[in-house]
Amino acid sequence: MTRPAAILWAAILLILISACAVRAQETPPVGESLGPDGTQQPDTAPSEASPQGEAGPKGGPSDLAPITSQGLPSLPEEDEGGGGPLELTLDGDETSSAMKVALGLTLLSLIPGLLLTATCFARILIVLGFLRVGLQVPNLPPTQVLVGLAFFLSLLAMQPTLEPIQRDALEPFVNDEIGIKEAFSRAEGPWRRYLLDHTRRSSLESFVDLAGIEVATPEETPLRVLVPAFVVSELTTAFSMGAVILIPFLVIDLVVASVLLSMNMIMLPPATVSVPAKVLLFVSIDGWQVLAETLVKSAL
Repeated sequence: MTRPAAILWAAILLILISACAVRAQETPPVGESLGPDGTQQPDTAPSEASPQGEAGPKGGPSDLAPITSQGLPSLPEEDEGGGGPLELTLDGDETSSAMKVALGLTLLSLIPGLLLTATCFARILIVLGFLRVGLQVPNLPPTQVLVGLAFFLSLLAMQPTLEPIQRDALEPFVNDEIGIKEAFSRAEGPWRRYLLDHTRRSSLESFVDLAGIEVATPEETPLRVLVPAFVVSELTTAFSMGAVILIPFLVIDLVVASVLLSMNMIMLPPATVSVPAKVLLFVSIDGWQVLAETLVKSAL
């Protein structure tokens, strides 16, 4: 079972356990009933023995207590204090707290997928990976550092898209001003505009043809078609930027190899000389700052 599915099933199990616990606390034990004020009172109604029980021998029907409706627990009813059974509703403008918890856990399980496929995170991370390949330092910077840098650069680049989503969809939903359907409808607008602005027209038309649908305008493209077209466009852009980054490093490798060959130093690996030269050149032009600015501006 994958991690998102496990988190989803854990959330559902937690909701069921909570509902059972609330029902168990509100159900009076057998032999007791709820009084007018909502407190538990013992059942004092005398049991009536059947004629067969009185005449029966020891250990026969006379020892069996009759089953009456008074000894059975009744279903809990909602009292004046509002302590009724747990209700999970998903109706327009009213959403129960338990459903909000389940929805939050579900969204948390979907965040990695959304981060990789519906933002500029993949583009930034791939370009940073090309930079590490060009510098010929496969372990520097560490992968965790590159992922963290790509994440925060993605947040910076997605800020114009995330602000209206938070203002118009997330905050009103948390404050119970709108329902979940309205929140998703409001969040879809800015997100869809961002995807369309960074999707190549050729990729979008290709995936529309693959889906076998017809759309009058790009804005009418379903998300199931728009998202893969966006991902392919991001990969194309990232590899194009990576090729541009690799060209200067390739020139340095050729120059160093030619110099070593002309000096008859064939036993010296070219990487021994080219790696320090690449790092020195990259630092001298403030390469990290230039690359970060370029990535953020390209993703705006």
